[in-house]
Amino acid sequence: MIRRTSAEVRSAFLAFFEKQGHTIVPSSPLVPQNDPTLMFVNAGMVQFKDVFVGKETRPYTRATSSQKCIRISGKHNDLENVGVTARHHTFFEMLGNFSFGDYFKEEAIAFAWRLLTEEFGLDARRMVITVFGGEGGVPADDEARTIWRKVTGFGDDRIIGLGSNDNFWQMGETGPCGPCTEIHWFNGDAPGGAVPYGTFGEEPTPGGLGWMEIWNVVFMQFERSLDASGAAHLAPLPRPCVDTGAGLERVASVLQGVTSNYDTDGLRVLVDKASAIAGKRYGGSQGDDDVSMRVIADHARTTAFLVAEGIFPDRTGREYVLRRVMRRAIRHGHRLGIRQPFLHEMALEVVRTMGQDYPELERRKELVASVARAEEERFRETIDRGLKILEDEIEGMRASGSTVVRGDTAFKLYDTYGFPADLTDLIAQERGLTVDLPAYERALEQQRARSEGSKLNDEAAVAHVWRDALAALRKTSPDGVKFVGYEREDADGRVVAVLVDGARVERAAEGKDAIVVTDVTPFYGESGGQAGDRGVIETSHGEGSFAVHDTQKPLAGLFVHHGRVQKGGIAVDDAVHLAVDHDARTATRRNHSATHLLHWALRTVLGEQATQKGSLVAPDRLRFDFAHGRALTQEELTRIEDLVNAKVLSDAPVLTEVLPIDDARRRGAVAIFEEKYGDVVRMLTMTRDSIELCGGTHARSLGEIGLFKIVSEQGLAAGVRRIEAATGLNALAYVRSVEATLRDAARAVKVPVAEVPEKIEKLIERERTLEKEVAELNRKVAMGTGSAGGGFEEMLRGARDVPGGKALSVRVSVADPATMREMAERLRDKLGEAVVLVGAAGKDKASLVLVVSRGLTDRYKAGELVKGIAQVVGGSGGGRPDMAQAGGTQVDRLDEALEGLYARLA
Repeated sequence: MIRRTSAEVRSAFLAFFEKQGHTIVPSSPLVPQNDPTLMFVNAGMVQFKDVFVGKETRPYTRATSSQKCIRISGKHNDLENVGVTARHHTFFEMLGNFSFGDYFKEEAIAFAWRLLTEEFGLDARRMVITVFGGEGGVPADDEARTIWRKVTGFGDDRIIGLGSNDNFWQMGETGPCGPCTEIHWFNGDAPGGAVPYGTFGEEPTPGGLGWMEIWNVVFMQFERSLDASGAAHLAPLPRPCVDTGAGLERVASVLQGVTSNYDTDGLRVLVDKASAIAGKRYGGSQGDDDVSMRVIADHARTTAFLVAEGIFPDRTGREYVLRRVMRRAIRHGHRLGIRQPFLHEMALEVVRTMGQDYPELERRKELVASVARAEEERFRETIDRGLKILEDEIEGMRASGSTVVRGDTAFKLYDTYGFPADLTDLIAQERGLTVDLPAYERALEQQRARSEGSKLNDEAAVAHVWRDALAALRKTSPDGVKFVGYEREDADGRVVAVLVDGARVERAAEGKDAIVVTDVTPFYGESGGQAGDRGVIETSHGEGSFAVHDTQKPLAGLFVHHGRVQKGGIAVDDAVHLAVDHDARTATRRNHSATHLLHWALRTVLGEQATQKGSLVAPDRLRFDFAHGRALTQEELTRIEDLVNAKVLSDAPVLTEVLPIDDARRRGAVAIFEEKYGDVVRMLTMTRDSIELCGGTHARSLGEIGLFKIVSEQGLAAGVRRIEAATGLNALAYVRSVEATLRDAARAVKVPVAEVPEKIEKLIERERTLEKEVAELNRKVAMGTGSAGGGFEEMLRGARDVPGGKALSVRVSVADPATMREMAERLRDKLGEAVVLVGAAGKDKASLVLVVSRGLTDRYKAGELVKGIAQVVGGSGGGRPDMAQAGGTQVDRLDEALEGLYARLA
C-alpha cells in the first residue's frame, strides 16, 4: 500500500475511472440546482438525479466525480456526532462513478476491486463484502454475490447478506430502487493477517478501531410502484444504472494508516490550527478539548464552502443552518478559552489547503474571512449574556431538583441571543441535563406563523400542475414553449392549456382570472431576477382578449401567462396574437442592463467580494442585493453612480452571444452561483469591464439606459446589502420628487433652498436646548414633590423597617429614567442601608427603578427583585445587584407593583 495525500487519492480515483471511459464531471454546487426537496447536496448522485430518472440526458453514459457534500439537515444529519466519532462530518467529499444505462453489476464490482487492491494496494484480508440478502418479498441479490465470489475468491463467510435497512436503496415511496453492495475495511491489530471477521457488525470504537464502510454501490434495477390497495410492486428498469459512493476522507484514512478521519492530512492541518489558536495540545482523545478542536476543524470547512457559494448566516433556511454550524464552532472555541475572533482564521486555512482543488474558495477568500469574522463578532456580543441566562436557569433547576431546561428559555436564547437550540442542548448535556425541545419547537412555530416565513418547497407543492401542462404541450412541441422574445415583442401562436383556480379547463370566460399557455410566446417569464412581461393575448377572430398581468416560468420549457379575460373568452386550440407591453418591456430592459453595470461598479469600488446575492428587475425600479459587511459611505455611492453613468454616456453596444459555457468562462464571464446554467449559455458584454452570463432582455446600447440614480442603500441580512435604483424617466421622476420635497422644506422654514441645511441645524440645536431646560425643570419638580404632594422629607417618612435596613417605595410624576435613578439614589443615601423603588406612569408605560445599598446586596439583589415586581405591570426588567430598571404596559397596576416591594423583602 502506497501512502497518498487526500488530493492524490482524489486524483487517482478520477484518473482510474477516466481510463475506463468515464467523463470527469466537476462537483456541483452545495446548493442543489435540480432538487427543491434538498437543503444541500448530500451525495454524489444528486447532480445526476434527473439523468437517473430519465428527465435529462447527457452526452456521456459513464461519469466520475468528487462531489462536495453537506449532511446537517433532514434524515442525513450528522451534526451531533461531529468531533465525537472518527467518521462523522458536516462537510465531506464523496468519490463516485456512475453508469447511466451503460455497464452494470459485473463491471461495477470489478472496477471497485481493481481500484482498491491494485491501484491503491489495499490488503484484501482486511475487507469483507455485504450484499442484499433479501427481505419483504424482494429476493436476495445472488447475482452480486456470485460476481464477488469470482472477483475476490471470498467464501460466503466474507460475503455477508444484509437486510433492506443496510443494503437496499430507493429514491422515494415510488420510483427507481435497487440492491446495494458495500466494501468494509478493518482498522486495528491483525497479526499475521488474522482479521477478526466475527466482530463484523459491531460498532467501531470512538477512536475508529473496528469495521468501517469504504465503498457503496447502488444497483438501480427496479421501478417501485403502488397499486390501488397501496401494495408495492417492483418492475425491472429497461436501462439499469450504477451509483457508487466512497467517502474521500475514509479512503484517505486507510491509505494514510490512521484510524480517524481527523488524522488525515486534509483535516489534521485544521485540527492543528485550532490547537495553535487555543494554545492547547491536541491529544486525539475523547476529552472535551480534543472534541472541540475536531468540531472546529469540521465546521470551518462547512463555513468556508457555504460562504464561498453565497450562503450567509441568517435566521431561516440554509442561512440558518450555516449560522448553527458557525455558532457551534464559536462556542467550542469559547469552551477552549479562545476569547478573540478566530473562525475567520480557520476558514482561511481551509482556503489555503483546499483552494487549489476548489478555485471558488480562492476567488472569494476575502468574502469568506469577512463574513466569518462579522458573524463571530455579532455572536460574541451576546454569548456571555446568553450563557449567564442559561447558567441562571440551570442553577434554579438544580435548586428545584429539575433536570429539564424549559422550552421558552431555549427559545429566548435563540430569539434574543442567537443561540441555536442544538447549542443550548449541547451545553445542557455537558451538565447532565436535557432541553424541552418540543416546547421550544412550539414557540418557534408560533413565531414563524407570526412572521409568515417562507417555505422551501412552495414550488414543489404545485409542480404536478405544471408538469401536466408541459406534458400536454410536448405532444406537439417536444422542446416546450417556443420563446421568441429576444427577437421581437409580438407573435402568433396557439393556446395549448388554460387553468382556472389551479385546475385545467377547456375555456375561461369573460371576467375570469386564468393562466394561459401557448405554444409560442414573446413574453419573458420571470427568472434571473427579471420580472415577467405583461401585455395582451387576443384571439385571431377578435372575440376574445386576455390581459396578461405577469408571466412565469415554473419549469424549463414552460411559460405561463397570468391574467384576466377582458372580453369574450379564451379556449384551448384558439389561434391567438400575443403582444408584449412595449413601454414596460423597454423600461425593464434599461433596468436589467443597468443592473449589470451596477454589479461591475460595486466590485470596482468595494472589491471582488461584492458579489450578487439577488436582484429584482422590473419596469419601475431595479433592486440589487450584494455581499458586503457594512453600510456604504456617501463617497462610495457617488463613485458607483459616476462609474455607471460614465458607461451609459459611452453608449457602447450591448453584445449578446450564445456559446458553450466553458468558452464563456474562459473569456471571463461572471456566473452567479445561485443560477443554474446549461451547457450553452447567453453571454452579455457591456464593454470589456462587464461580461456576464444572463438569459434576460437588455438594452441594445448603454445610452438607452439614460440617467442612473441610486435611490437607497440598506442592510438586508448579515453580510448582505441592498441597493435600489432607477433609470431613464423613472430616475428623472425621482430627482424631481426630491427637488419638490426640498422646495417644500424651504417654504416651511422660510429660507432659500440653498440655506435649508443651515436652518435645520439651528432648529435642531434650539430643540436640544429646550429639551435640556424641560428635563431640568422636571427633575426639580420630581425632587420637590412626592405622590402625596409633600416634599422630599415627606417621602422619607414612608420608609419601613426590613431585615438589614430600610425599604421605601414611592411614586413620582416624572418618568424620565435618569431623573428617577437620581431620585432613587438620593433617597437610598438619605436612609442609609436601604432598598428603594421609584415608579412613574408614562402615557402607555409604567417605569420602575430599584436601587440597593452595596452593604445589602448579599441579602437583596436589585436585578432579581425588579423582575418579579415588573411582572405585576405586565413587563420585564433586570440589571446589577445594586441597581435595576424595568417597565410594563399595565399602568393601572403601578401602585400594586410599588406596594409589592415590602412583601418581597419581609
